[in-house]
Amino acid sequence: MKKRKVTLRIAVPDDAGALVAIYAPYVLNTAVTYGYEVPSAGEFRRRIVHTLENYPYVVAEVDGEIAGYAYTGRLGVRAAFAWAAETSIYIREDMHGLGIGRKLYDALEKFSQVQHIVTLHSAIAWSEDENDPRLTRGSPAFHRHLGFTETAHFKHCGYKFDRWYDLL
Repeated sequence: MKKRKVTLRIAVPDDAGALVAIYAPYVLNTAVTYGYEVPSAGEFRRRIVHTLENYPYVVAEVDGEIAGYAYTGRLGVRAAFAWAAETSIYIREDMHGLGIGRKLYDALEKFSQVQHIVTLHSAIAWSEDENDPRLTRGSPAFHRHLGFTETAHFKHCGYKFDRWYDLL
């Protein structure tokens, strides 16, 4: 089996269409994101530009094809939050298991150190139902593997697919 080449780069607005294609299945089929509608490429372009004003937005390519992305953003609006950021990561469905997530988070950590951000947080959707068809235990396990720890558990804060979801 040929080893696949994973490279990282900073996102550009023209990545919007490919990133929406990665994000769309998460919106339409899962509770991973609490969005109900898939944003347009124009809206995604705006999000990329806005994020890059102050935070990193990193794209992973596998053999030259966009396979995932991750970015950080403000954790809160008050001044004391300046030392922390929230992470988001999405991997194309057929690209899981290639180490892309770790590489993306390693890059976010390096950017965050340069920005003097000392803590990264991730709001992870959670269901008490282990057999929930819209949410696996994959994201919490991935984040624990990278050293994230649960610092809060917000109950019933997201409603999607006619059921309540929590955030860890």
